[in-house]
Amino acid sequence: MTTNIEIVEVSARDGLQSEKKFVATLDKLALIKRAIDAGLRRIEVTSFVNPKRVPQMADAEELVQMLPECNDVRYTGLVLNYRGFERARALQLDEIGCAFVATNSFNKRSQGLEVAEAINQWNRIADDAHTANIKTQIIIGAAFGCPFEGEVSTEHVVNIAKQVAKAGPSEIGLADTIGVAVPVQITEVINAVKNEVPDIKLRCHLHNSRNTGFANAIAAIDAGVEVLDASIGGIGGCPFAPHASGNISTDDLVYMLERSGIKTGVDLTKIIETSLWLETILKKPMSSQVAKSGIFPPIETN
Repeated sequence: MTTNIEIVEVSARDGLQSEKKFVATLDKLALIKRAIDAGLRRIEVTSFVNPKRVPQMADAEELVQMLPECNDVRYTGLVLNYRGFERARALQLDEIGCAFVATNSFNKRSQGLEVAEAINQWNRIADDAHTANIKTQIIIGAAFGCPFEGEVSTEHVVNIAKQVAKAGPSEIGLADTIGVAVPVQITEVINAVKNEVPDIKLRCHLHNSRNTGFANAIAAIDAGVEVLDASIGGIGGCPFAPHASGNISTDDLVYMLERSGIKTGVDLTKIIETSLWLETILKKPMSSQVAKSGIFPPIETN
């Protein structure tokens, strides 16, 4: 097992995108600053999507222009189409993340495209991003199960991964968008993808909808994944999928990894403070368990 894991903090994007009440831009900025202060060095800050479909992301440009300059922090903007890419490119973000879903039914609902069309779109985005010297990554959504088509075969995911790898992304992400995966499945899919695209780093984006997210995180690490997405407080969900609840919480993930001897570089006390602060912003409890129960062993204070 690896001794270090890189966490991509997604609370500002995936975490907030399904919130019905608009979160003030300054509060989003405060969340990002708190994440940086806690030691997180990869932050997915927003998505460049149609604000009519995802109103919470309507302030993407405004937020990005307010981000603090930090030489050791990578800011990522998510795009779903070429128009979104153009918006992100204009802001000169460090990294652009592109995403589409592994099944036609789901991807048509979220992007209006079949999978083959989405792959072609990704190729165009990746080519133009490389020309602009912008780092790219690609996320394959619903890689472990689809709310509309059911099971997604490992062979199908591997085939998609092989196709998107041709454009040279820095990472390929495998997303359990609706939180249906189990550890055995995580291991199988990751190993199969690694065998076919061994030279591209893999990343996992896990949801805890059925309380298997953290077991899946350990399975992913055991299979060789060194990058995991997480969200402070465990907030999040997909606005295009029914019953897609929150991401694995950064709080609980950091606690589990650090107690297992895996370094994250993250200050758990500050993450818990942020989780509790976020409750006051969103006016609801967070799903994080360590924020409720506390760190063990307790940290001594003078």
